[in-house]
Amino acid sequence: MKCIATKAYFTGARALICLSVLILGGCTALQPKPRATVYDFGPGPVATVASTRMAPLPTLVLADTEASAALDSTAVLYRLAYSDAQQLRPYALARWSMTPAQLLRQRLREQLGQRRAVLNAAQGVVADKPAMVLHLELDEFSQLFETAQQSSGLVRLRATLGQGGQGSQRLVAQRSFIVQRPAASADAEGGVRALAAATDAVIAEIAQWLQQVEGAGGMP
Repeated sequence: MKCIATKAYFTGARALICLSVLILGGCTALQPKPRATVYDFGPGPVATVASTRMAPLPTLVLADTEASAALDSTAVLYRLAYSDAQQLRPYALARWSMTPAQLLRQRLREQLGQRRAVLNAAQGVVADKPAMVLHLELDEFSQLFETAQQSSGLVRLRATLGQGGQGSQRLVAQRSFIVQRPAASADAEGGVRALAAATDAVIAEIAQWLQQVEGAGGMP
């Protein structure tokens, strides 16, 4: 009789343990999965730029920005230069609001539009001479870790300035740009801020380059 009672006790205890495991597992399954944080470059200009006596710059047509296949997503990417620099890795819980190429083009249009008219390639505007067309090819847009605690936002692209219609364009100038800006923290937020700063810096360089080409008589 004592053996039967002991056996029943252990059977009940085992059942209670199994039930507890099932309950805990069910609670874990019901917990919401962490949602990815979505980032962009910030609001951009928040006030109209005061007019100056400087003459407006020539109208510019901005073509769609091309990007390598690795950048054709909204993932926030990083590289470990000290371990395996050839591998791009995505942050699990961080995303861009658009692809890097789209974010770059949007920011570029905002900045250049403060001094000149910037049009899309599809906009049909009658002009007294062939339009200038700016093409961008984005090759690198990632957070580069030199060490586990030190990283920077790296932007590398090629800009090509042409003149003419969509069918045929005359090559005016071409230049590659490489910009890095340090990240304040070794995480996705630090990488995003560094990439936004690097993007603004490369846009400033592009704007200066365009004015140099125009001032040098590169445009007929």
